[in-house]
Formats: sequence, structure tokens, C-alpha cells
Amino acid sequence: MDAGLAAVLGAAVGCLATLGAAVVSGRVAARAQFNQWRRQHRRDAYASYLGALHDRDIAMDAILDALRPDDPDLRSVDEKVQRFITLAREVHRAAEVVVIEGPSSMARAADDVARASGGLSDVMQRMVKNAHAGDTARRAADTALATDREHDLYQAVKSFRSAARDVLGRPD
Repeated sequence: MDAGLAAVLGAAVGCLATLGAAVVSGRVAARAQFNQWRRQHRRDAYASYLGALHDRDIAMDAILDALRPDDPDLRSVDEKVQRFITLAREVHRAAEVVVIEGPSSMARAADDVARASGGLSDVMQRMVKNAHAGDTARRAADTALATDREHDLYQAVKSFRSAARDVLGRPD
């Protein structure tokens, strides 16, 4: 083989190797960029959900505080309940984004929070209904149960945060 042909073949092999390396490098960079984009969207979804939960929980606390007096201001309680309902809808919307962004472990964690939240909400609704009826027979028991359910909700939210850290921190 003459030197000219060897040089052309060598250049061609070098170009192909460089092109192959560029393609591989480009794909790796694109994959890393996509993974970062996905992590950011998940992070935003999880943060929005936690923010909506926080706002809704403050509204729940306001209702429970308004029910503490022996003769609660029922109009104020009802206004606080309406605020809670509005914020609960926001939590539901934010949870839907968590489910869409995934992964399934986060959907399960959000379901656990929803279950715990529903348990507390059931107690709060009964307390409001009893306050409207003037029924104080279960007041002490419901107040204690609400405290237990608040603890359950706190644990579920804590587990959600931990699951979110795991998802966001692990490489894809």
C-alpha cells in the first residue's frame, strides 16, 4: 500500500473515531440534561405539594383552634372550614402533579398522606357538626383523637419528604 492511501485511510479511521466519540458524548450529555430536567420538574411538583399541604394544615389548625372555646363562634368556624376546603382542593391538584411526575413510590407516599389527612379531616368535620348541634359529649375524645390523627399526618408527611429526597438524590 502506498503512503498516500495509508494516510487517507488513517485520516478516515481517525474521523470515524472522532465522530463516534462525539455521538457518544452528545448522547451522554443529552441524557444527563434530560435527567436534570426531570429531577427539577419532580422537585417543583414535590415542593408545590408540600407547600399546599402546609397551607391546608394551617387552615385545619385554625378550625381546631376556633372549636376550642366552650361556645365557639360558629360563623367564624364555617368561614375557616370554607378556607380549608379551598386549600384542600389545592392539595388535591398538587397531588395529581406528583402522581404524573412519578415515580410510583411518590404516588404511594402521597396516597399515605391523603389517607392520614382524611382521618384528621373526618374528626374535624365531626367536631364542626357537633359544635353546630351544641353536642359536647364527644368533645374531649374528639380533641384527643384529632391530636393522634395530627401525629399520623405528620408522620406521613415526614415519610413523603424522605421519599422525595430519595427520588431526587438518586441517579436515574
